[in-house]
Amino acid sequence: MEKIFSPKLFELIKNGSVKRNLRRDILSGVVVGIVALPLAIAFAVASGVSPEKGVLTAIVAGFIVSFLGGSRVQIGGPTGAFIVIVLGIVGEYGMDGMIIATIMAGLMLVGFGLLRLGTFLKFIPHPLIVGFTSGIAVVIFSTQIINALGLDIADAPGDFVPKWEAYFSHLHTVNWYAVAITLATILIAVYLPKITRKVPGSFVAILLITPVAALCSLPVTTIGTLYPDISCNFSPALPSVSWGELGRYVQPAFTIAILGAIESLLSAVVADGMISSRHRSNTELIAQGVANVVTPLFGGIPATGAIARTATNAKSGGRTPVAGIVHAVVLLLIMLFFVKWVSYIPMSCLAGILIVVSYNMSEWRSFRSVLRTTYFDVVILLVTFLLTVLVDLTVAIEIGVVLAAVLFMKRMADNAPKVIPAQGNVDQDILTMYKNIPSTIGIYEISGPFFFGSAKTYSETIRTMGVKYKVLIIRMRHVPFVDATGIKNLREAILQLQQAGTCVVLSGVNDNVRKDLVKHGINKQVGDDHIFPKFELALLEALNIAQA
Repeated sequence: MEKIFSPKLFELIKNGSVKRNLRRDILSGVVVGIVALPLAIAFAVASGVSPEKGVLTAIVAGFIVSFLGGSRVQIGGPTGAFIVIVLGIVGEYGMDGMIIATIMAGLMLVGFGLLRLGTFLKFIPHPLIVGFTSGIAVVIFSTQIINALGLDIADAPGDFVPKWEAYFSHLHTVNWYAVAITLATILIAVYLPKITRKVPGSFVAILLITPVAALCSLPVTTIGTLYPDISCNFSPALPSVSWGELGRYVQPAFTIAILGAIESLLSAVVADGMISSRHRSNTELIAQGVANVVTPLFGGIPATGAIARTATNAKSGGRTPVAGIVHAVVLLLIMLFFVKWVSYIPMSCLAGILIVVSYNMSEWRSFRSVLRTTYFDVVILLVTFLLTVLVDLTVAIEIGVVLAAVLFMKRMADNAPKVIPAQGNVDQDILTMYKNIPSTIGIYEISGPFFFGSAKTYSETIRTMGVKYKVLIIRMRHVPFVDATGIKNLREAILQLQQAGTCVVLSGVNDNVRKDLVKHGINKQVGDDHIFPKFELALLEALNIAQA
């Protein structure tokens, strides 16, 4: 069994991979660091915190995730998915609340890894992921309209519909300089990669547009306008917290943890496909957890595996966690020597970058594809999407997970194999041996787990059809497990059959199912001598009973 915590870096150092790939990893780390800079700034500002907090997050979390993580090329840092969450938490609980919630989320992620939940988190339904990811993209886009158009709105509403009502009512305040900068940024970010992928479009947009806007004194809002005191401060600071109020932060912390786990593992899976590797999911969750415990202490925001930056790392030649460490060092050097220039970046330039990010996040092709699938998937997709946009991401994830589970159970129940007369399905060699099975013996087969989603269907069919026979053989060779609901329904069905004068014989019962039957007294109800591992033995017993 794979170890719960086994960082990839240490293994790759031992087998010589780090030494063999050192040059490529350093070059890739530099590229990824440059890619990460504008995104970290944009994500932080869009989240309602100062820009240096995004860069600090990319530095601290990026280093920890690469140093302790279970993926060869995973890049950790702030992501667009957390914009909506952080914006809501900061607005409701303040910066201290955001720090506390992030630390709690980090502890939850460590717990997920220690409990080996990494594998289970991979089974979250695709429509659910597409639903809240597309919803987040729409919300990010909507939050950037005010900066993209340079609208003069003192205090924009937080909710989606009132926000757009405010936009339309203030269209007369459009700043055309801001619109021009936004369009120029979008064009550079979209079309530069078609010319060269060596330099990220978002970085080039900032390098070109910022000095032009500053030298021409364009009347647009800049980062410095909103955050005049940008500084590089790595001094740890503990939030003021009352132990009695920790319960307030459980819900947002859980949302951060779940979203962080999903996004980091998805990113690791994408990276595996690109470099033909295999990540360690539980180790990755623990590393992400440690990163989210430590990063807030330095003023950072929630972090996770960043799919776009991870893909850039893989495409740029990165093959070990050294690339992620170098990316963090590059960002640190930029933070130390160039932080003062960040204040000149126009907000409309960041808005253009985030509009491109939101488009890439939207997964509209996947959204359209899911709409063409089953009714169940469409319901999960639309409910999660609409709740994310109109209500809250936390609510969307919680209801989406519950809805997906309920609809899955309904689908299992609706498609559960029916309990049908099995004489026609008895093995040919058994029919040859017992050519004349009397009509007083009924043979029914349960195929699949006898759990709460299918127990009612099975038990009702057994009761309805079993009373026709003197002896009913219930074949359970394809029943892998039976839960408490299944036990209860089976007990009631057997009792009613016995009261009607039908004797019940069980066959094909595996060891695990038999243990559960014994634990709940079904063996005493049926009789230990009426439970058999093989059908032939059960049939012999049924023939003896029928002939008695």
